[in-house]
Amino acid sequence: MGIGDFIKKQFIDVLQWQEDGDGTLAWRHPMQDAEIQYGAQLTVRESQAALFVNEGRIADVLGPGRHVLKTSTLPVLTYLQNWDKLFESPFKSDVYFFSTRLQLGRKWGTAQPVTVRDKDFGMVRLRAFGVYSYRLADPKQFFAEISGTRDIYTVDDLEMQLRNLIVSAMSNTLGASELPFLDMATNFGLLGERMKAAMAPVFERYGVALDNFAVESVSLPEELQKAFDTRVSMGMAGNLAAFTQYQTATAIPMAAQNEGGLAGIGASLGAGLSMGQVMTEAMRNAAAPAVPAPVAADTPEAKLGKLKALLDGGLITEADYTAAKAELLKQITG
Repeated sequence: MGIGDFIKKQFIDVLQWQEDGDGTLAWRHPMQDAEIQYGAQLTVRESQAALFVNEGRIADVLGPGRHVLKTSTLPVLTYLQNWDKLFESPFKSDVYFFSTRLQLGRKWGTAQPVTVRDKDFGMVRLRAFGVYSYRLADPKQFFAEISGTRDIYTVDDLEMQLRNLIVSAMSNTLGASELPFLDMATNFGLLGERMKAAMAPVFERYGVALDNFAVESVSLPEELQKAFDTRVSMGMAGNLAAFTQYQTATAIPMAAQNEGGLAGIGASLGAGLSMGQVMTEAMRNAAAPAVPAPVAADTPEAKLGKLKALLDGGLITEADYTAAKAELLKQITG
């Protein structure tokens, strides 16, 4: 081994971290059996930070740029190692690089349903899913509370530690929101804002800044979803009578816009007015044997009376009434 190889092995004069992929939050520069040359070049790229640690004690943090490592750029390390103004010797220190890039599209979810009180359904179990984004904001705090002396610390390592905190905050937010389950789908934005407000102080405690928190889905477990669908279907069947009456009423003004449309309604008004009642009665008696019923045709006078009732009720205009009346009179007189 030559003297050049010996010097290269023992002293480091360039320190930098070239990230070769996504997902790494902290990386420890290899320092085994090596010392940092006084005046060495430290390159910290944008969206990075470098932290010096002296014998387990946090020293200096340097941001983006090229730094010459000497007493003036490392004041805390100089103090911890008792360097004097004339110090120019190689020194030992652990150096950690941190990625401060925004970590986007990180997924979160409740592995198991959480139980909340719902004003419509009582106690229900809900699942929730979504995405969030964050960035490392305080390398000192993050090192002291989370990453420690690991050689590599990844986003998966962090999120594994935060998972239970997120689920706990989600349970508290859903329980305190007082939003019924039926209204949650239209209030995901509100739930996300409340979740962010609840989680931001937790993230900050570990040196991480929460940038965004979004709720994308709140659902029931499969067995509860089936019961919920059944209840919704029963509610729809119960409102069928009102729905068919509404359809009949709205069909009359629309028919009046077509040539001969209102006259046709006048000619078959008896059947038209009873359509909603017939459909509702048919559903109620679906299981009963069919019984033939005599069909009684309305007299022209009865049809005129019903037309007058529609006019008085505001369902048709005076012009519509006059046109239909003329058609019926024409049928009577031949």
